Amino acid sequence: MVRTHALSLLTPPSLPADFRHWPWANPDAPKGGEVVLSRLGSFDSLNPFILRGTADLGVLSIYDTLMAANPDEATAEYGLLAETVELPADRKGVSFELRESARWHDGKPVTAEDVVFTFNALRTKGRPFYRAYWADVTEVVAESPRRVTFRFRDDGNRELAQILGDLPVLPKHWWEGREFDRPSLDVPLGSGPYRLERFEPSRSAVYRRVADYWARDLGVRRGLNNFDTIRYEYFRDSTVTFEAFKAAQTDFRQENVARDWATGYDFPAVRQGLVKKEEIPHQIPTGMQCFAVNLRRPLFQDARVRRALIEVFDFEWMNANLFYNAYTRTTSFFSNSDFASRGMPEGRELAILENFRGRVPDSVFTEAYALPVTDGSGNNRAGARRALALLREAGWVVRDRRLVNAQGQPFEFEILLNGATFERVALPYVQWLERIGVTARVRTVDPAQYQVRIDAFDYDMTIDGQGQGFSPGNEQRDYWSSAKAREQGSQNVAGIADPAIDEIVELVIAAPDYDELVARTRALDRVLLHHNFVIPHWHSRTFRIAFWNKFGRPERNPRYGLGFPTAWWLDPALDAALTAARR
Repeated sequence: MVRTHALSLLTPPSLPADFRHWPWANPDAPKGGEVVLSRLGSFDSLNPFILRGTADLGVLSIYDTLMAANPDEATAEYGLLAETVELPADRKGVSFELRESARWHDGKPVTAEDVVFTFNALRTKGRPFYRAYWADVTEVVAESPRRVTFRFRDDGNRELAQILGDLPVLPKHWWEGREFDRPSLDVPLGSGPYRLERFEPSRSAVYRRVADYWARDLGVRRGLNNFDTIRYEYFRDSTVTFEAFKAAQTDFRQENVARDWATGYDFPAVRQGLVKKEEIPHQIPTGMQCFAVNLRRPLFQDARVRRALIEVFDFEWMNANLFYNAYTRTTSFFSNSDFASRGMPEGRELAILENFRGRVPDSVFTEAYALPVTDGSGNNRAGARRALALLREAGWVVRDRRLVNAQGQPFEFEILLNGATFERVALPYVQWLERIGVTARVRTVDPAQYQVRIDAFDYDMTIDGQGQGFSPGNEQRDYWSSAKAREQGSQNVAGIADPAIDEIVELVIAAPDYDELVARTRALDRVLLHHNFVIPHWHSRTFRIAFWNKFGRPERNPRYGLGFPTAWWLDPALDAALTAARR
């Protein structure tokens, strides 16, 4: 039996059990003031754990988890609700001993029964992700008021103990008499650093710092959660959201539009130094943003057709003309990490793939995956020729400037978007597709309708993003597995259903050590790429932020995070100077 205060998948935890605060945090950060942030869309629920309804995600801040991640270490977590963690010698379970001081906002203690209730509610009634993430848990038992034990199917799921530490614990006594799987606007009870003070559905939500928060002096919390209130203002349009920031209606903006970053910040407050603009490098895996086709549609089931859609996408033109050359093309589902496949498979990765020869694309063994590269002129004739050749092989021909199959049916589909931001990306793509006879239409809907359609797999093509962490594992089931391709609300947006991929995913989850995890994940990445399931987009390796100059912040950022708003605070002198300058 191993008893510890922390867990880490890669290297031993760097901090002792009695550490006073995160090394990157300011333990003496002042408390007070308000920060106003923006959200795009709307909300009609305060339950973020279920498919139904659109929840205000700020509500997650009211719940504490069993353990707290240190964004300065790639995979380390330290006890929050849990004071200690015990791992049995056979690795077929994990036990958490809760802190005696842990309290709900109504003063009642957080108990092992709360943990059991939460786990069972999320796995049986929550979003499909939870069932995939915790599939290898066979039982959870409250062994005493403060001790809870999870038992595992076997000892092969090396990260399972740690991901259970991410469990947001919910109060069993508050949920009694309420239906967990129904949207609700009842103000929920939490145990975290903030409580929901007031809200207007689809307009705003205000969270107030809990002055007597039970964990305020723990090392994982000291110096954090410094604003007295965090207010979220909702906007239906991204352009309006930006204008609200420029008008000082919101305080902070993380910029994801390269054009706006390059040209949109030349307004008086920036020139006067009232708004600060910074780029902060990070070491976070960037995953894959892409156009994802819906493989549940017969139109996209031929890999040659999917590759043709890749061939006509002119990233170089977009990067030069839309993005001010701010981005790098993404060539891996695990980009910016050790887990990204590269070159030809060799060594242990090749040995793994040999077990699947004949069940994965032959190109996995014969060529390195590569995306087409153009001269950026916008005249991608070579790509169009390659695309048409592939489409002819797949049974499509051009007649009267339209691409049709043997039955005369046209090649046409819809690109579903949840806001205007990506229209400037989708519309040029539509024009490039038109050159080879493909008819694509862009449909932009509001975020609530978009989420309903995504959950129901009601789309032809959409923009997807598979975020990745420092240790791929159980979440990969929800991204790629056959079972999740059929389960509405899963994150398998593309509808991938391939037995070989299912098996490789299980190999990733069961990797016994880091080197084997790298080899198995690279094998998974390579197979996914060679199937041409998606049209890869791009990524950036910096945080682009702009903020009104009234904040204090730690001397450095954590290596793998931004630290906002958690570790920042309102600087009274800067706030007073800003107020005076704006009069």
